[in-house]
Amino acid sequence: MSVEGDGDAGLDGFERRVFSLLGSEKTVHVAGQGPAVVVMPEIPGISPDVVRFARWVCDAGFTVYVPSLFGVDGAYPTVELAEPILKRACVSAEFRAFAGGGTSPVAVWLRALARTAHDECGGPGVGAVGMCFTGNFALSMTLEPAVIAPVLGQPSLPFDDPGALELSPEDAAAIRERFERDGLTALGLRFDDDKWCTGRRFAAYTHLLGDRFDGRVLPGGSANPEPPPFFRDLVRTPHSVLTAHLVDEEGHPTVQARDEVLGFLRARLLPDATSG
Repeated sequence: MSVEGDGDAGLDGFERRVFSLLGSEKTVHVAGQGPAVVVMPEIPGISPDVVRFARWVCDAGFTVYVPSLFGVDGAYPTVELAEPILKRACVSAEFRAFAGGGTSPVAVWLRALARTAHDECGGPGVGAVGMCFTGNFALSMTLEPAVIAPVLGQPSLPFDDPGALELSPEDAAAIRERFERDGLTALGLRFDDDKWCTGRRFAAYTHLLGDRFDGRVLPGGSANPEPPPFFRDLVRTPHSVLTAHLVDEEGHPTVQARDEVLGFLRARLLPDATSG
């Protein structure tokens, strides 16, 4: 891996690194101290709201790794920026956006990133937080033994089948086996009226994992009513619990959900601190 200079817009304080893993190079923004948490961006990329969430993870006692998977790092999510990014992601060989495609190949690279992050940071394991397009990647990453704390934020793939999971049958079976063997749980988040991540998707996770899937559902009326233009004009539904639709006010349901995510990560990755 190589290290480049800091400086993408909105990413002050993050070290911009290039990780060469499995023959593929990707930029990853790294900050913080403590056990590793991989925070994956939603479409259209590492927006200021994604960075805000990553900083909260840092403040909770973790080293955060934010891989650049699409889009312009640090950019605000406008319609003009997002539409071509979404179209490219949907046809990219790295992603499986539609039913029948199985597990997205990029998940293999993300597992290698998690393994490297664990080697660098130590601790009992690695957390993984996915959102929307990357929501299910947090679950796919648990095929890497280092990943022990998956958070699925409004997992939206496959787009064309709300009751399906973006997993091959083989990977689904292996994930179920690992959850049972190692006593893992997955935390899921969605708004109750989200048209991109519906109750049918959470039911599919429950069918796969049973009570090892903890799905939290927030009222859509609690979502930020003034999200950035991409979410207002294209997403058009309460969707991004931890980012664009979060209302940063003490006691707000979305802030409570954020705190539940941080508590989930601390309980699994900082057990001595939470028990003491």
